[in-house]
Amino acid sequence: MPRGNRTLPDTVPLFPLPGAVLLPRTRLPLHIFEPRYLQMLDDALRSGERLIGMIQPIGEGLASIGTAGRISMFSENDDGRMMISLRAISRFRLVEVIEGFTPYLRGRVDWAPYRADLRAAVPDDPDFDRPGFMERLGRYMTAQDLSTDWNAAEEAGDELLINSLSMLLPLGVEEKQALLEAETLPERRQMLDGLMEYALHGGDDDEEMLH
Repeated sequence: MPRGNRTLPDTVPLFPLPGAVLLPRTRLPLHIFEPRYLQMLDDALRSGERLIGMIQPIGEGLASIGTAGRISMFSENDDGRMMISLRAISRFRLVEVIEGFTPYLRGRVDWAPYRADLRAAVPDDPDFDRPGFMERLGRYMTAQDLSTDWNAAEEAGDELLINSLSMLLPLGVEEKQALLEAETLPERRQMLDGLMEYALHGGDDDEEMLH
């Protein structure tokens, strides 16, 4: 799929990591230390695209949808571990897992369903009750004993706020996957708001919030 003057590749290295999702137009910091993933990082840095496909393990396999991020920053610790930052490029549909050629998994992917991810931005959510959402977020953060930079949260645009919270809040694998797969910003915002509200009411069966 074209991206500017370049074409996204048909295959990407896969980094399966539960609880780690990369949403459009966000960045994800990662600490890499396993030898196979250090090799993956080295191979990605040598390639022209510098892409890594973040994907969650689901059940006995992998989720059907992941996100490719471009390595935008990396640094090596004294013990050989690497700190990197991935900048989201596009979500993808996993067509096939390719095994055997490398110590890490690779995936044949389809970018077509997520062409909108390549845009610089999306319109704000016109029905977003931001004051009400921020009030619920404050109660949720207090209940979860979490802290945040409230000035940065207030200044963030709608998409950056919702996508960043979808990535950072302590939600389950299936919940994060559902947020990742939401087709529109309003859909993701409504789902995230519902998950917080449900947690505040002490619900113990979050599955119904994903439908």
